[in-house]
Amino acid sequence: MGKNFDPEFKSELTPREMLALGIFCGRYMRDCKKEFPKSWFAKAKFAKDKRDCSLNYFHTNASTPLSYWRAKGWVYPEDPRGWFQWYCRYSMGRRIPDQDKRQIKRWKAIVRHTKAIEKNCLPGDLKCRPRQRQAVPHWAYDSRRI
Repeated sequence: MGKNFDPEFKSELTPREMLALGIFCGRYMRDCKKEFPKSWFAKAKFAKDKRDCSLNYFHTNASTPLSYWRAKGWVYPEDPRGWFQWYCRYSMGRRIPDQDKRQIKRWKAIVRHTKAIEKNCLPGDLKCRPRQRQAVPHWAYDSRRI
């Protein structure tokens, strides 16, 4: 678990860290917890009922609904909840070469958001671009370091 990653994939956050930070307004993957280690969910921030974006680290909504991603054709049958589900399974050791290549390519494309934060914000100014800063951890980048 957490080993043998593609050399191009250098995630900054583990699934456990992402869940503890607060992502997806607390509504993500609550129905498949049994698939992953209990330790990942020990400090996870889950909404009790409806989405609660105050649970997100930057207290803002930076998500589009999964239905939007499905309509765009960005969600594949192997991981019906999208990129984060792929990442969780990848972290657990599952490998599907074509799927992994596609998802890593998508992950690498998110660096444009980290570059935008670097360009437009003073280092350490966590109040600058909060929505973009919240979106970055959804992809295992740690925007608190920028």
